[in-house]
Formats: sequence, structure tokens, C-alpha cells
Amino acid sequence: MNLSSSPTLRHLSLLALPAAILLGSPSQASAESDSAVFAGGCFWCMEEAYDKVGGVTATTSGYTGGNTKDPTYQQVVAGGTGHAEAVKVDYDPDRVDYETLLHVFWRNIDPFAVDRQFCDKGASYRSAIFPMDDEQHALAEASREEVAERFDQEIATEISDFDAFYPAEDYHQNYYAENRVRYNFYKSACGRVDRLEEVWGEEAGASAAP
Repeated sequence: MNLSSSPTLRHLSLLALPAAILLGSPSQASAESDSAVFAGGCFWCMEEAYDKVGGVTATTSGYTGGNTKDPTYQQVVAGGTGHAEAVKVDYDPDRVDYETLLHVFWRNIDPFAVDRQFCDKGASYRSAIFPMDDEQHALAEASREEVAERFDQEIATEISDFDAFYPAEDYHQNYYAENRVRYNFYKSACGRVDRLEEVWGEEAGASAAP
């Protein structure tokens, strides 16, 4: 979701929204949930993908992977913070495991795109996995190797140790549901669905393990 590189898409999606629509906040995670952090380009789209996964208790759009503390959206998309748009996924480990979340992640991104996802260009839209412990790191590495073997092609998706996650502004949270018409226009015009189907076929946009 890039205001600078794709102004016609993002301005139509963000401008002139009623104040009531801009005040959304993410749902609260349950007390016994685990967390995972993924960057897959537009965090609106990644929220939508993970909210469909059984066992996911909350999703939060935000920023991670950089050095600037408490960045704003404008700072991140302008470049220089090192952060990527990301989603924090809180989940019940008794209902869904990290491997399933990885399966969903891959099938909702273009793993070959360098510093971009679909129409959104720049390092803030890179795809990346941010493991929060050694077990997540090992599973993330194994999943990337599986994807590389499947396509016999270099994978651009990074795996970087988790440091800090900064929630995005309130108006970004749950945007896909609160602003359905604008969101659907953006998602369609950005070519996300078509490219996912080109890469993943019938698995595109998966919300569960096979």
C-alpha cells in the first residue's frame, strides 16, 4: 500500500473517510495465545488472510525490521526507517500451529519479488518472516527451503530475527473489513489476486494447511 508509488490506488482508499471509520482498533488477543510476525506487502491484505485462519485470535497491522522507534506510516513508506509493513498474528497453539501460519504466509505473497509486493514498491513492502524464538526460526528456514525446492528458483523472502513490533495507526487496523469497497478496489487494481494465482494456482490465498 504505497501512497508515493501508487497514489491513485492509496489516495482513493484512504482519503475522505468519515471520522467514525478511521477509529477502528484491533481485537484483543486471548491471554494464552502465542504470536508470529510476517511481512507480506500490504498489511491490510495480510490481516485479511490471517483473520480467516481458524485458531487465530487477533491480527495487528504494524511495522518491524527497522531501527526507528515508534515510526509513523508516512516515515515508513518514505523509506529510511528500515521497517517493513507487517502483521502480528496472535494465535491459540492448541488450535493452529506455526507451520500452518507459514503455509498461509507463503501462499499469500509473491516469494520472488525483491523489495516489493504486487503494485507496492520499496523496501517497506518486502516480504519477510520474523521468527520470535529458535523453534520458529528453524521452521521458517525449513519452509523457505521447501518453497525454493518446489519452484527451483531463488526466493527473495527474508528471514530476520524479531526485535520489536510497532502497531500502525488506528485507521489501518481492520481496514479491509471497515472500508470494504475502497479495500477491494485497491486489492483488485494492485493485481494481488491474479499474481497469487499465477504463482500458487489453486493454493493461492490459502487460509489453512492442506
